[in-house]
Parts: sequence; structure tokens; C-alpha cells
Amino acid sequence: MVKDIAGASEDTLEAPQGAILGHVFDHYAQRFPKLSGFKASIVLALNQEFAPLSSLLNDGDEVAFLPPVSGGSGPWIHQITVEPQGHFFALTREPIQSAELGRMILQGQDGAICTFEGVTRNNTKGRPTMRLEYECYEAMAIKLMAQIGQEIAAAHAISRIAMVHRLGRLEIGEASVVIVTAAPHRGPSFEATRAGIDRLKKMVPIWKKEFFADGEVWVDGEWDDTVLAQR
Repeated sequence: MVKDIAGASEDTLEAPQGAILGHVFDHYAQRFPKLSGFKASIVLALNQEFAPLSSLLNDGDEVAFLPPVSGGSGPWIHQITVEPQGHFFALTREPIQSAELGRMILQGQDGAICTFEGVTRNNTKGRPTMRLEYECYEAMAIKLMAQIGQEIAAAHAISRIAMVHRLGRLEIGEASVVIVTAAPHRGPSFEATRAGIDRLKKMVPIWKKEFFADGEVWVDGEWDDTVLAQR
């Protein structure tokens, strides 16, 4: 949404000495007035971390404008493996192989694997959908996925968790996100998997565009309250 308004995905700004993060938003809101209408919902990140508008800027800082959320080897654009636990997090532009993720995290002590797949459906509220496209702030997204996954693993009696989100163009029936948890017992596995998708959808900067026969639209979402509290 922000990229469409600005007509570009990135820009360079020379800010005055002592400028704060809010100065960056104000600069681009003046340059692109339509941005002002989204001030209540856009969150800013400073050097790939959520930050308040009062944050002081320094030379070389990277600032990201993040509307509400709705790179590696092999198939992965980015990936993080947390050792020694074996948790796995990745972004990809290729079809996600859920069964392979399950085999990757399964251990002899586990008696349950729970898999959630978010799949592209053919309609939105009855309006026929042709396809979806996903974009994200990649460097920050993978870090947040790993953070969320480790917090979930610490809060539930599971052995391992894997999270993979797909980017780019998705056809009907293809999985956009897969979360897999392995645990000795099914209860914690169910609970951790549900917590994983619920937190990912409200905290990780990934955005979805829906394409219809008569148009296209970025899908509105909402930030988690803990994210908004940092603004």
C-alpha cells in the first residue's frame, strides 16, 4: 500500500541534525499527502526493530514504513535455524513442502506433529479471487518469525517449531504460510501451532494483495496491541 502511494519501494533522505523518527514520516506525508490518512495504522521500524516516533536518528539509519500486516540457499530467501533446539524459520518464493518441514523437526521423543497451512482460496466474501501476491520487509520479517517461534516454544511443551511464509505470486490452492510443531503430546502441539499463526498474522510485516477479475486490492489487517504500544 505504501509503495503504491509513493511509487517506489525505497528512497534516501537527508535529515537535519537531531531529527527524530517522526520527522521521516512527516517528510513523506507532506510529499505524498495520501499517507497522512494512514498515520494511525502505519508503524515505523528503525534498523529493523519497531520504534517510537520520538527515536533519535543517526547517520546511516534504515527506516521502514509498515502498514498493518494482514532472502539463503536452496528454496529459502532467508532462513534461521535456532540451535541446539532445532527450530526453523524461513521465507521462500517456491511452493512450501509441509511434509518435509515435519520430517525436519520430528525427533524420537515426539508423539505428535501439528501442521497449519494457510491456503489461497478462490473468493473473498463471495467475490471471485484469481490469485494473491505477498510482499514483506524481509530482513525484519525473518527476525520476528524467529523471535515469535522461540517465545512460543518456551511457553508450550513442544520440542520444535518451524515457520515458513511464501512470497510473490500464489495461485488458488497454494499454501502461503505453514507452521509445524512437534511435541511429545498432541495438546501442546495444537496450542502452539494456533498461537504461531495468530501472532504471525499480527506482528510480522508481510502484506497480501488480492487480484480479482475486476480489480485488485491490498488486504487490510491489524497490528497486535503490543506493536501499537511501541509507536
